[in-house]
Amino acid sequence: MFFFGAMKKIFTVMVAAFVCLAAFAQGHATYKVKEHDFGYIKEAKGAVSHTFELKNTGDKPLVIMQVVTSCGCTRPEFPTKPIKPGKTAKIKVTFNPAGRSGAFMKPVKVKTSGDEGRTTLTIRGTIIPRK
Repeated sequence: MFFFGAMKKIFTVMVAAFVCLAAFAQGHATYKVKEHDFGYIKEAKGAVSHTFELKNTGDKPLVIMQVVTSCGCTRPEFPTKPIKPGKTAKIKVTFNPAGRSGAFMKPVKVKTSGDEGRTTLTIRGTIIPRK
């Protein structure tokens, strides 16, 4: 009888440890790069785009919950379906230089369900105005 009581306690501790570990398992977004420099762009040529790539390096699915830009001149596109562990996703950021000139730097804030929470991506460049 003592043997079964001890086995029951060991089993209970193992289950509790597994539950605790499972609670900490999460997705994790790892970005190839977090910044892109367009260099010199001509206002007359219109909008420019860059695609940031992220990989779920965690052990649970990852969801991109929100992508926020600082102004209407910058537009993000991103997937809303969960990203499986080991898989990649792309966040496309389009910048419209119309009516602007000179240097610019725009933050793109990404919120995921992963343990990293929020990440700031950045696009930058210099706009050559119309003549």
